[in-house]
Amino acid sequence: MPLTPLDIHNKEFTRGFRGYDEDEVNEFLDQVIKDYETIIREKKELEERVRSMEERLGHFSNLEETLNKSIVIAQETAEDVKHNASKEARLILKEAEKNADRIINDSLAKSRKISMEIEELKKQAAVYRTRFRMLIEAQLEMLNNEDWDGLSAPVEEEEERHIEENV
Repeated sequence: MPLTPLDIHNKEFTRGFRGYDEDEVNEFLDQVIKDYETIIREKKELEERVRSMEERLGHFSNLEETLNKSIVIAQETAEDVKHNASKEARLILKEAEKNADRIINDSLAKSRKISMEIEELKKQAAVYRTRFRMLIEAQLEMLNNEDWDGLSAPVEEEEERHIEENV
C-alpha cells in the first residue's frame, strides 16, 4: 500500500546516539510531504483527465460506429434505389416497346385496310366507268339510230293535225 502524506508526517524515527538533526529531518519531511501531496494531486487530476478523455473517446467511438452504420445503410439504400430505378427503367422500356409494337401493328392494319378500301374503290370506279360508258354508248347509238327520223315525222303530223282541229 502506498504511503500517504499523513503517513510521512506521522513517521517517527528512533533516535540514535549521534542521530540526525531533528529540525533538518523535519524540514526535509515537510518538503517530501508537500512534493508528495503535489504529485498525488497531479495524479488525481491526470486520472480525472484520463477518465474524461476515455468518456469522450467512448462518445466519439460510438459516434464513429453510428456514422459507419449510417454510411453502410446509405450505401445499401443507394444500391437499392439504383437497382429499383434500373428495374423500373427496364419495365418502362419494355412497356414503351410493347406500345410501339402495338402502334406499328395498328398502323399496318389500318394501312392494309385503307389499301383494300382503295382497291375496292378503284374496282367500283372501274365498274361505274364501264357502266357509264355503256350507257353513253347506248344513248349515242340511239341518237345515231335512224328511227329518230321516223319518230319525229309522226309527231310532226300529230302536231299539225292538232293545230288544224283547233283552228
